[in-house]
Amino acid sequence: MKFSEQWLREYVDPPLSTQELVDQLTMAGLEVDGFEPVAAKFSDVIVGEILSVEQHPDADKLVVCTVSNGEEALQVVCGAPNARAGIKVPFAQVGATFPDLKIKKARLRGVESNGMLCSERELGISDSHEGLMELPADAPVGTNIIEYLHLQDAVIDLDLTPNRSDCLSMIGLARETGLMNGMDVKPFAGQPIEPTIEDSFPVELVSADGCPRFVGRVIRDIDQDAVSPLWMKEKLRRAGLRSIDPVVDVTNYVMLELGQPLHAYDLAKLTGKIMVRFSAQGEKLTLLDGSEVETHADTLLITDESGPIGLAGVMGGLSTSVTAGTRDIFLEGAYFAPTAIAGRARSYGMSTDAAHRFERGVDWEGQVRAIERATELLLAIAGGQPGPTIETVDSHELPTEQTVELRASRITRMLGIEIDPVMVGDILSRLGFHAMEMEEDDELTWEVSAPSHRFDIQIEADLVEEISRVYGYNNLPVRTPETRLSMAPRSETQLSLNRLKDQLVARGYFEAVTYSFVDAGLQGTLDPAQEPISLANPLSSEMSVMRTTIWAGLLNSLIYNVNRQQPRVRLFESGLCFSQLPNQAALQFDNISQVKKLAGVSCGARQGENWANDTQAIDFYDIKGDVESLLALTGDPAAFSFAAESHSALHPGQSAAIKKDGEVVGWLGRLDPRIQQTLDIRHPIYLFELNIDSVITKKVAQHAAMSRFPEVRRDIAVIVDESVSASALFSCIEEAADDTLQNLKLFDVYQGKGIDPNRKSLALGLTFQHHSRTLTDDEINSTMESIVSSLVASFGASLRN
Repeated sequence: MKFSEQWLREYVDPPLSTQELVDQLTMAGLEVDGFEPVAAKFSDVIVGEILSVEQHPDADKLVVCTVSNGEEALQVVCGAPNARAGIKVPFAQVGATFPDLKIKKARLRGVESNGMLCSERELGISDSHEGLMELPADAPVGTNIIEYLHLQDAVIDLDLTPNRSDCLSMIGLARETGLMNGMDVKPFAGQPIEPTIEDSFPVELVSADGCPRFVGRVIRDIDQDAVSPLWMKEKLRRAGLRSIDPVVDVTNYVMLELGQPLHAYDLAKLTGKIMVRFSAQGEKLTLLDGSEVETHADTLLITDESGPIGLAGVMGGLSTSVTAGTRDIFLEGAYFAPTAIAGRARSYGMSTDAAHRFERGVDWEGQVRAIERATELLLAIAGGQPGPTIETVDSHELPTEQTVELRASRITRMLGIEIDPVMVGDILSRLGFHAMEMEEDDELTWEVSAPSHRFDIQIEADLVEEISRVYGYNNLPVRTPETRLSMAPRSETQLSLNRLKDQLVARGYFEAVTYSFVDAGLQGTLDPAQEPISLANPLSSEMSVMRTTIWAGLLNSLIYNVNRQQPRVRLFESGLCFSQLPNQAALQFDNISQVKKLAGVSCGARQGENWANDTQAIDFYDIKGDVESLLALTGDPAAFSFAAESHSALHPGQSAAIKKDGEVVGWLGRLDPRIQQTLDIRHPIYLFELNIDSVITKKVAQHAAMSRFPEVRRDIAVIVDESVSASALFSCIEEAADDTLQNLKLFDVYQGKGIDPNRKSLALGLTFQHHSRTLTDDEINSTMESIVSSLVASFGASLRN
């Protein structure tokens, strides 16, 4: 929220500089993002009046103006399209200075010019430079423009937490400033306006749980041609709002002043009666900005007999909007329950000042005051005849006053300091809380009731927070917490996630952290078998469902890096993945499956660029090696196996399921080229994903004495069909061999000359050793014969000579 410092000081003016005021607001819990002056630094600019305008003799786009400075008439050459006799404008005289300019007497295309007529951009007020800044007709000629426009001001930008929506108004900020400085706040203007006509418009609260209070007033015969006063325009501009017409300006002004959004309808366009109700699915409504929306089933609507005429608490409809020809209006000030408005604007891709306030909560007793204040201002600007203020209310659905017990001992315990009870009572009183002090079980307590604008006060901790910030966070003691800590036992049979991360980092990966919310299209492409959970109020269409695989976020991160000249990328991430359990009638928390996963993506060269390294790109076996290094940390890598199986996101010929005890616990492989083409990625991408719970079980190492007897190694080369995997051969050999086989490795694969094109040669090294004696050649030969026989029987293998 942006606001004018001068506007705040109209109600409470503490003896503080702008910087001191900003610091004080921040320490009070109202964080200030920044502040800036409302205009550029300049001098010798006054209110000037154009007396006459003549065409420049040598330039079609220039005119020669005669300008009065209150003492004399001066000739000024100007190129603004709106320069005309009779208007008053900012006039920079000769000698005036701007941040990058000093005004001098000059000749423009042969005509003398004695100064410059200014637009808003020259003054640094805004970026508008389409024409001269026109001042009101009653602006006193010769007055310093800084004094006239009150430009010795700053715009302060607040970033409020959602619980402090009471400060989304000048009255709220003034209360806070007066509270922190022990000063009284000047009463806000606004007196009840007596009706001069009896006209009213009927209202029905069909959905009172969403709108328990609706205040309305008919005002007839307003003058929409009237001009909002300069002081109102400037306050709106400094709050980031532009002046439109008297009705819109007044409703915006009251919203900023009192925090209550208002809306005005063209009375002639309303039919029947106004009804506030929740929408049905698919109702259509054209809004003030011209956009057409189709409603969801839980949207609060303002309707009349013609249908929807506004999204309650968000934006009004175009069909009943106030226009230049409007003469009679119906003014609305309602209290909408925050739960009925929260997220609705975002679900339609909108963000409005009204929704920002209503979804956080407004003062549920402030609607009548806002209507009366708006009536007062509108009558003063545009005239008119007001009807009675009609309040339609369902008292059973209105919020109730909260009473919270505050204990002195609790204050001491939470803040670490004992605050004088007199000071506590004074703070509560200055906050506007009604507090009754009492003794209960020899303990001092207060029964505290918060005013209607402080609906965030719900529990005792809220009151302690209020006392601490008013007392001053800087005044609270700084102490080191004291506690008795004991080291938690750590099981040796559990592998920590950090150890897995360290292993990946050691292999050249970088950890990434991505959102759990991903694009529904990409999610469906990568994991169509799982049913993702859709978000009711997504931040954007690219974050509309919860991930069932971490690959969705990692691929986006990889693409981001590749598009920024990073050809070699290795990323990993750990986190939860979410999916709906099958065959469930409705989505409930208990029906959501949450699985911890560890995933990685990789592309580019096998090694980093270096004069000693080759530039060969990674392949399937590189990513498989990375996964095998993780599985080796479990101490039992043999418990895991890789099976050639297909996955919807992976290349049909380069994908594998990772299994443990026959159950799939992960996947690895190359990204499907069709998905790669859709994502517009040039480099092949390799991925893996593991269920963390399946790989953190660790086998504890057991001590075994080393054999003192020699090892014997035998190498064989077997020719098998091309489809036979090395792991299948390993399993066959291990079953056929006895316990003297200590090591088995594949050290060569050959296909080519001398080998059938449909077969391949695998060279295997077998190491034998007995723990208590030296093996004989006969024993080893016997084992080798069993192994070869088993290979021949199982795979039709033949020994290669």
